Amino acid sequence: MTLKENIREGINSIKANRLRTILTSAIIAIGITSLVGVLTAIDGIQSSINESFSNLGANTFSIRSWRNNRGSQDGLKQENHPPLRWDEVSLFVRKFGGQATPSVNAWLTFTAEVKYGSEITNPNVRVRAGDENFLAVEGIEIDLGRNFSTTEASGGINVALIGSKIRELLYRENENPVNSRISFLGTKFRVIGVLEEQGSIGGDSGSDRSIIIPIETARRLNSNDLDYRINMLVSNALDIELAMGEATGLMRQIRKDPIQAESSFEVRRSRSLAERLEEMSGYLRIGGFSIGLVTLAGASIALMNIMLVSVTERTREIGVRKALGATPKKIRQQFLIEALVICQLGGLAGIFLGLVIGNVVTSLTGGSFIIPWLWILLSILLGMIVGLISGYIPAYKASRLDPIESLRFE
Repeated sequence: MTLKENIREGINSIKANRLRTILTSAIIAIGITSLVGVLTAIDGIQSSINESFSNLGANTFSIRSWRNNRGSQDGLKQENHPPLRWDEVSLFVRKFGGQATPSVNAWLTFTAEVKYGSEITNPNVRVRAGDENFLAVEGIEIDLGRNFSTTEASGGINVALIGSKIRELLYRENENPVNSRISFLGTKFRVIGVLEEQGSIGGDSGSDRSIIIPIETARRLNSNDLDYRINMLVSNALDIELAMGEATGLMRQIRKDPIQAESSFEVRRSRSLAERLEEMSGYLRIGGFSIGLVTLAGASIALMNIMLVSVTERTREIGVRKALGATPKKIRQQFLIEALVICQLGGLAGIFLGLVIGNVVTSLTGGSFIIPWLWILLSILLGMIVGLISGYIPAYKASRLDPIESLRFE
């Protein structure tokens, strides 16, 4: 028997048992559908995210103090550097003339308790200080009210911007917080604006549970323990390396760092929101891929069982073929072809269903139609592997049958 004849016989055997073939292919299709569907949906959502948020954080970098107690590296003790001082960061802002907008900011506390009238929050409110450029550099929008004026930022006025969660906790539904008085850190502040809701990633509400006050006000309240940081916004992301070089040179000059020594501060480029979400979607891909593999493993066991039943049913046919001169190799080949064809039929159905389901989910999130060629090719390859693995044992069993005993089988 030639390979062509074997393929024809395998297909004829599949046609003769259509119900069994359909059920077996359906099992394979479910595994491929879960694999392609989940991964298509993740890729589609990721594409939509990249289009919408690729620039958030991609054109910013920060200048901050080195972390103290840095330990040792390669057996050498790392030098601890003094933190950035107010006179250094303020001088940097005045002298920097590059293609970037600087903003000085610092955290005051992560455990503030905010009061308004008889209402009081839990002691988990973050208080951050910034200048008049802070919101623009951070990409934070104002939902109600206004930003700090230059006079308020430089004059240390007791004004505050509150997050949407703070408004929800302290104020009634239709109450306007602007110009109201709240107190925290033992001081009263006038609310001049409410920040636009940012939402949460991984349970972190971010700026929604934060309060922002002028940097000079923060210095007046707690001048000794502030960890100053300069955030830089570059208008064109292509110029960020140049801006980072200019900022590093200027700060080294201000800090009087020796030429051969390392910088006594850290310059770090911010990770964009799209990059952070890409990392999260990577874990989702692993989960989706694992679910698909588990389903395919179950499908391969079912296929192997069905093929073993087929060998038993066709024992007499195998004996006739061997009596006519079919070698064990040809017998194995025929059963492997049957298993491969069944898997590929299920695989094609699964790929189609997976594309449909994945793109339906993507469209619900505002994404566009996507064809994940990588996952499709991977699914075809996995289908062939499953067919070979689940078909080999039945094929081997069929090839080992004794022709005389097979002809006697009833």
